[in-house]
Amino acid sequence: MDPKSPFPVFPMHFRGILLLAGMYTLAWSAIFNLMDQSILLWLADGNEQVAELSLRYYGGFGVLVGLLIFFSAFYPISWVYLILAGITGKIILAIWFALGYIPELGWNKRTGFQLIFNEVLWIIPLITVFLRGCQVKNYLAKNPEQ
Repeated sequence: MDPKSPFPVFPMHFRGILLLAGMYTLAWSAIFNLMDQSILLWLADGNEQVAELSLRYYGGFGVLVGLLIFFSAFYPISWVYLILAGITGKIILAIWFALGYIPELGWNKRTGFQLIFNEVLWIIPLITVFLRGCQVKNYLAKNPEQ
């Protein structure tokens, strides 16, 4: 072991971040999937002309992304590709909501909450966890005796 390169640690709270992000994404996506028109009317904040929109595919894709992030917490070093898939999924969900739903629903505090707090804000800790997982994985690949 090279004394100049300390062992990168993957702390347990990073697994907690993955579990929390996965469950949060899963829960909100399940709400979108199950309460299709009700949640649309709530997001529209009074705009009644959103009846032709559907959140089924958006919610279904979000459930898949939430499961990927959640499962990545069990073996975050070996399954860093699942973390990357989760980050990519969150980016896709954010773009999908911004381009597909905000023009119809309008920009209000509810759509802002969905886009900023449920999609975009989670990308920052997920990228941090992904980078640390890559550091640990690269270190272990270079130093197999550990």
